[in-house]
Amino acid sequence: MKVLKFGGTSVGSPQRMKEVSALINDGTQKIVVLSAMSGTTNSLVEIASYLKKNNREAANVCINRLRHIYKEHVGNLHAKPEFAQRTMQFLLGTFDNLLTMVSRDYTPELEKEILAQGELMSTNMVIAYLQEQGIKATLIPALDYMMIDENGEPDLHYIKEHLKDILKKQPGYEIYLTQGFITRNRKGEIDNLQRGGSDYTACLIGAAVGAEEIQIWTDIDGMHNNDPRIVEHTTPVRQLNFEEAAELAYFGAKILHPTCIQPARYAGVPVRLLNTMDPEAPGTLINNEMRRGTIKAVAAKDNITAIKIVSSRMLLATGFLRKVFEIFETYNTSIDMVTTSEVGVSLSIDNKSRIVPILEELKKYGAVEVDEDMCIVCVVGDLTGERVGVASEIIEAFKEIPVRMISYGGSEHNISFLISKDDKKAALCALSRQLFGEKE
Repeated sequence: MKVLKFGGTSVGSPQRMKEVSALINDGTQKIVVLSAMSGTTNSLVEIASYLKKNNREAANVCINRLRHIYKEHVGNLHAKPEFAQRTMQFLLGTFDNLLTMVSRDYTPELEKEILAQGELMSTNMVIAYLQEQGIKATLIPALDYMMIDENGEPDLHYIKEHLKDILKKQPGYEIYLTQGFITRNRKGEIDNLQRGGSDYTACLIGAAVGAEEIQIWTDIDGMHNNDPRIVEHTTPVRQLNFEEAAELAYFGAKILHPTCIQPARYAGVPVRLLNTMDPEAPGTLINNEMRRGTIKAVAAKDNITAIKIVSSRMLLATGFLRKVFEIFETYNTSIDMVTTSEVGVSLSIDNKSRIVPILEELKKYGAVEVDEDMCIVCVVGDLTGERVGVASEIIEAFKEIPVRMISYGGSEHNISFLISKDDKKAALCALSRQLFGEKE
């Protein structure tokens, strides 16, 4: 069994829904995870925002506007009146429910309930269309088996046991359709997966059922070897190791959240990134295989702040770094890069929300310098110590670019450079020329 996930763009219109339905109707058994239709989540966020401001009138206007859009969608989706009526009844019930929600006082829990309606609507529309086409498909609600614990982390055991039980009670279907992103928490309330959304759902399901493969369908043909928005003539990377994919995702590749593929990695289930606009394209395969001797891709992470602490107390001292890192832990701020010398430590962060108290604490231990508007550029691939000359080859691309920090050796898959955001484009283009022989 395979698990296929389709994002909001892939099901962003009745025509797209029909195309996805044709794509998944190949006679093989699969679980299909759907996001909300593109634009719907933004509308639901807007509704919740108005409710938070106690502006119920504006929230109701948004709901009615969204109702009108979906009414048109139903007319364009179904050919048979009985299926159109069935879908419309469900949607009208959903919008009546939304109107009831905005009559209540705002709470974060209520907002999550509002946001969940997008996935519930898209899956009910697609399941009705599949059944209209005579396809043996059924809906398995994510709220019946998805569970997060007190820390917001997925309860893998709960998911596995409940999902297997649901599938056992509904044998023989070709397509099992379910929602991405939404889950329940320990209190039984509707909640959501914070990181990775529907991609995370697909990987959790794939790991739970021991899927043959997890397919993430988007509107681009896999993960590219550089940012196609900045560098011309980029190409899809055909294979990545899970660790390489996580590094790229963390350092700016937009196609996946770095944590969402971890369940698949630990379960040994390969993940394939595919393009709904070009289903025949091979996409990118992510698995546990490490292909030696290759540089895979370049990525960049923006909005980085560099902090340098210089202190004579660090010279031959023990415990200095512990004290520095404890400050960032206290203020719940993660660190991206770290470099040290005998008298100082430089590090970078991507969250400045607590930087003022952090800097005040750091000044107790030394002189502090801050550089804002920085960018981390990383190169990912086989960077094992046995590879002679690979580091110098990469560094050669930066010969005309000021480099603030270099991180090398912490991973066999990544070398990272901290530079000014103003030099980002030049760095990415230079790396493409140097590593992939590509022109700007």
